[in-house]
Amino acid sequence: MGLFRKIFGKTKSATAKRKTSYTRKSKETEISIPLLNIDGTGETDIVTSIGFLDHMLTLFAYHGYFDLKLKATGDTHVDNHHLNEDVGIAMGEAFKQALGDEKGVVRMASVEIPMDNAGAKVTIDLSNRFAFRFVDKRDGSSEDIRDEEGYSIHYAKDFLESFAKKLCMNLHVEVLGTRDADMHHYLEAVFKTLGIALDKATRIDPRRAGEVPSSKGIL
Repeated sequence: MGLFRKIFGKTKSATAKRKTSYTRKSKETEISIPLLNIDGTGETDIVTSIGFLDHMLTLFAYHGYFDLKLKATGDTHVDNHHLNEDVGIAMGEAFKQALGDEKGVVRMASVEIPMDNAGAKVTIDLSNRFAFRFVDKRDGSSEDIRDEEGYSIHYAKDFLESFAKKLCMNLHVEVLGTRDADMHHYLEAVFKTLGIALDKATRIDPRRAGEVPSSKGIL
């Protein structure tokens, strides 16, 4: 792992500027990202007003080695829909902004991990083209389970689609597991896997020598 990090790691000289701040304000929500550092250590300070989403984003950033500070408020007295979706939009735009022209990045990654009786597979391509695919393979079940706060797999899909759309990436997600696994485990697997996959895809490959990772010469 140490040698891999040295060869394909997030080298400071190549990626010192891959950090940003971002704000988004509408009549429904207000989101502030004082810091997003692609080449961080997984330090987080996240308060979205949606407890379950806070937990998922913390896992995502920790396992992706992204430093992320994020504060968000909105009309959660109605429901979580607007704030959840807008946090996804803000996150996607912030990552897109921090990555810039994406020169030298690995670009594509696929990761699969277990979480007790649940699991997830995430495949991404930072192609500058949006595509989103979510496949539920929970032993044939398609039930939209939710927690006491009201967060659900449906909300997670909305977040992931908004994130992928604004980051302009292909994002394919497969949820795996047995019917007795709970939503927390399913989505924990998804967000951990997304963090690991995005970390791999955003690493600098020194063999690219600062080139855009496309045979066309442009993404």
